[in-house]
Amino acid sequence: MNARRVERIGPGRPRTRPDHVIADKGYSTRAIRYHLRRLGIAHTIPERSDLQRHRRNRGPPGGRPPTFNN
Repeated sequence: MNARRVERIGPGRPRTRPDHVIADKGYSTRAIRYHLRRLGIAHTIPERSDLQRHRRNRGPPGGRPPTFNN
């Protein structure tokens, strides 16, 4: 996640902070979501089924599922 680069149209150095990140379920961890949220980067990362099941088993203290911007 630290080696991110965003191509810039025109002259100038590449951006290091994208506006939005789309990732697969392999990147569905609390730490990655927290990191992106702290940097102010919107993200779309599907949640793994084992994490969904674990959150449901914990009940209300398990928290809300992540939301997706469409």
